[in-house]
Amino acid sequence: QVRLVETGGGSVQAGGSLTLSCAVSGDISNTYCLAWFRLAPGKEREGVAHVYTGDYSTYYSDSAKGRFTISRDNAANMLYLRMNNLEPEDTGMYYCAAEQGPPFGGSWCTIRLGPGAFRIWGQGTQVIVSS
Repeated sequence: QVRLVETGGGSVQAGGSLTLSCAVSGDISNTYCLAWFRLAPGKEREGVAHVYTGDYSTYYSDSAKGRFTISRDNAANMLYLRMNNLEPEDTGMYYCAAEQGPPFGGSWCTIRLGPGAFRIWGQGTQVIVSS
């Protein structure tokens, strides 16, 4: 059984940086999509960054491109989201998610893969960015 536990949230000023971590326990094969989602106040949950474990293809939302980096440490069973140049609009609860997909599924794990496609979720970690 795969379990996800996020840490690393906090309060920062605009322009600052944070790195979120997601401890992944259980058997993650090379056909999983691992993702970070954000739930901002008054908005729907949206994908921020995805990575396909088979070929390490990465995908980002338009707002995250150039500022956020998703990465995975296989040896440590960790997933990370490095967030630079944070903006107040980045405020929200950040969730780590995982879903097993098809072989050679890099084109399946794009940022268009919505939250409804993911069955495994962490508890979330709060990020607050002040102006």
